[in-house]
Amino acid sequence: MDAAATHAMEAVRAADRDRYLSVLYAPADKRAPLFALYAFNAEIASVRDRIREALPGEIRLQWWRDAIANDEAGGHPLAEALLAAISSHNLPTKPFDDYLEARIFDLYDDPMPGRAELEGYCGETASALIQLAALVLDPSAAPAAAEAAGHAGCAQAITGLIRLIPLHRVRGQCYVPRDVLAAAGTSPDAFIAGDDTQSARRAIAAMAALAAEHLAAFERHAATIPVSLRPAFLPLALTDAYLAAIDRAGADALTRSADISTVRRHWLMFRRASKGWRG
Repeated sequence: MDAAATHAMEAVRAADRDRYLSVLYAPADKRAPLFALYAFNAEIASVRDRIREALPGEIRLQWWRDAIANDEAGGHPLAEALLAAISSHNLPTKPFDDYLEARIFDLYDDPMPGRAELEGYCGETASALIQLAALVLDPSAAPAAAEAAGHAGCAQAITGLIRLIPLHRVRGQCYVPRDVLAAAGTSPDAFIAGDDTQSARRAIAAMAALAAEHLAAFERHAATIPVSLRPAFLPLALTDAYLAAIDRAGADALTRSADISTVRRHWLMFRRASKGWRG
């Protein structure tokens, strides 16, 4: 790997351990572009934590949009790695533009309007990332896996958002849709405040059920995913275990991120890498 690719790999190792592990199961010649994609995702996901106001964040996202559109990294090592991946694998640039547009939501404290908007957000971020990874791994097989990628991204992202509820509450953010909160008998402000733990627990359970619904839809397609694309979907190997941890946590998911052990992560991913989703 060159310096930019190594920088991307280290960024993923530090910020996104699950995707880092998944890349280790990819062919050696595919790892650098996959690390570049996931490092880009980690970089954009961290923008909110590095700004005090939304406008500088929007400017940063626009910088990335321009860098991708103009194929100019400006000396940024992660951008160099990403642009090399886009060029070497002929990746479409529109998904990156849509991804960055969706990520503007992260910069503000507006509550998620509804389930459709949540699924749209997940589709343009996590699902798009899976589809791009699939294009890197096997461009001829990737289009047939688009529907599986859509459900996989929603399952993965919604589960991740539940695990990030403690952080989002500190920020004053709420990714749980208004309609889900209303059905649970609460509101965005009350959910962030954490005053009504019973209603909050119902809302978290509803979010987990939505993630499980998408996971089940993905699994109906998963047996047909070719081995060549399997590394793009490997983070899904952990989703069911994360959802079980969230269920055990109950209302505690408001204040601590539900997690699983490192050993279990390795085992679950190894099992899916070896057997796929046949059982």
